[in-house]
Amino acid sequence: GRLDSTNIITPELSVITNISLDHTNILGDTLAEIAFEKAGIIKKNIPVVIGEKHPDTINVFKEKAQAENAPIYFAEDELVIESSSIKDTSLIIDISKNGEDLFSNLALDLTGTYQQKNILTVIQSILKLRELGFIINDEAIYKGLKNVKAITGLQGRWQTLAKNPLIICDTGHNKAGITEVLKNIKNTNYQKLHIVIGMVKDKDIDGVLALLPENALYYFCQPNLERALPSIELAQIAAKHNLKGKAFVSVQEAFQNAKENANDNDLIFVGGSTFVVAEIL
Repeated sequence: GRLDSTNIITPELSVITNISLDHTNILGDTLAEIAFEKAGIIKKNIPVVIGEKHPDTINVFKEKAQAENAPIYFAEDELVIESSSIKDTSLIIDISKNGEDLFSNLALDLTGTYQQKNILTVIQSILKLRELGFIINDEAIYKGLKNVKAITGLQGRWQTLAKNPLIICDTGHNKAGITEVLKNIKNTNYQKLHIVIGMVKDKDIDGVLALLPENALYYFCQPNLERALPSIELAQIAAKHNLKGKAFVSVQEAFQNAKENANDNDLIFVGGSTFVVAEIL
C-alpha cells in the first residue's frame, strides 16, 4: 500500500487484489480507508488493474487513478468466467472477453474457490502486460497456472496434507478469507468437522469467529510469536459464539489432538492464521 517499502519502485503495471478488513490498526477501520492506503501504489501514467469491485472502494480507486492520469481496469468488468469445475487435482476454468472465448480449459493447481476471483486479476494483468510489449504466449500461461505450487513453492492455500482423515490447511485469516474457506469446506465430503484454529491479536477476532460453524469440534491454539492471541482467550471469545472445544498451548499439540480424535471419514481443517499453518507445514 501507500506506506509499503516496495512503493519506491515505479512499476510497469500496478495490481490491487481484493480489499478486506485487515491490519485495521494500520490501514483503517473501513473498506474505503483501506482502499485509500492500497490506492497509494497507483502511479502517474502507470496502468492499474483492480481485482475485485466493491461499492465502498470503486470511487476511491477511480479518483486516485484520475488524479494520477493512470488508466484503470476492473478485472471483472473486462473478463467473465463462463464455467468452472474441479477435475482430479485441478480447477478447470473457461474465460471469455466481450462475449468471445479467450481461454478454454485453463487448469489451475490452486483449487480454492477464491481462485475464481484471482484468475481474472491474473489474466487481465497479463493482457495489459502484452499491450505494454511483454511477450507472454498462451502456452506460458497454461503451463504457469498449472504449476504455480511447483514454480513458486507456494503452500497453505487450500492445501491437502493427508487423507483418512482428510487434513486441509488454508492461510485465510480475515472475514473475506474465512468466508472463502467455508465455501470450500461446504463443497467437501466428510462425516465430522475438526477445526484447529489460532489467531493473532490484531485481527478481527469476533468477526471471524462469528462466521464459523457451531457443529464443529474446535482445537484452539496459539502460534509461537509475540503477536499470538493466547489460546485460552481465543477459546473464551469463541464460547460467546457457541463454538466448543479445548485450548492447547501450541499448534502442534492441538494438531496432534485433532488427529487422535478424528475418524477416517472426518475432515481436519487447520487455519485462522498464516503462522498457524506455517507451523504444521
